[in-house]
Amino acid sequence: MGVVNFAHGELVMAGAFTIWLLHAQFGLGYIPAIAAAIVLVTAIGLLMERLLFRPTRSDPLAGLICSIGVLFILQVIAALIGGDGPSKQVPPPFHGTLVMFDVLRIPYQRVFSLIISAAALGTLWFFLTRSKFGWALRAVAMDREAAELQGINTDRISVIAIGVGTALAGLAGGLIAPLTNINPHMGHNVIVTAFIVTIVGGVGSLSGAVLAAILYAVFHTLVTVYFGGTIATISGLVLMVIVLIVKPTGLMGAKVSE
Repeated sequence: MGVVNFAHGELVMAGAFTIWLLHAQFGLGYIPAIAAAIVLVTAIGLLMERLLFRPTRSDPLAGLICSIGVLFILQVIAALIGGDGPSKQVPPPFHGTLVMFDVLRIPYQRVFSLIISAAALGTLWFFLTRSKFGWALRAVAMDREAAELQGINTDRISVIAIGVGTALAGLAGGLIAPLTNINPHMGHNVIVTAFIVTIVGGVGSLSGAVLAAILYAVFHTLVTVYFGGTIATISGLVLMVIVLIVKPTGLMGAKVSE
């Protein structure tokens, strides 16, 4: 879409808050609560596309500023609903630990999140590479004007793009809710990580993003263990800058000539 959506982290936060409110507070089942989070966050994303991103399509800076405005609005709404005090906790719906080879111990909650994430990633890959709308979406991303000349409805494709992206954000919020502290400002770490992974992997490369995510997760964990979380985040940003200097297209990105 040509939009840098700085509110994407807050969309993940909205998904996590939905789980806390519906599941931890009102007792709705975890799976139905995840479905509700996906629907809610997707609806927010579609409103953003129609009211903010579409009118500012010719001015990327305006779209960026609008997304920052949405960022603060979502933070305020979350603070009004749940308060801006101590972080909220969601009890893990899946108890117990998976033990492998008497060495590796993984909580079943993380196993569930891993399986659903892998399934979502596989579905996204299939959608982008094997479906008609996925081909159209990639064509619009490469050259919107050329796609329009081929008869592709770019407005519809923009709706699909942000619909898919925000649905995944809602799913992500639902999956991490039992694994982290939930607060109105948790989206900051999400968006920083997302930008690092996207740039290091290569903008527009799904396989590059997956590879970069795995490498960054290992790197961030090791640095956190030995030096602390703040140093790990700073190191990640430094790593991103180094990649931009050495290989501006990222690990698996392709150079595109205008």
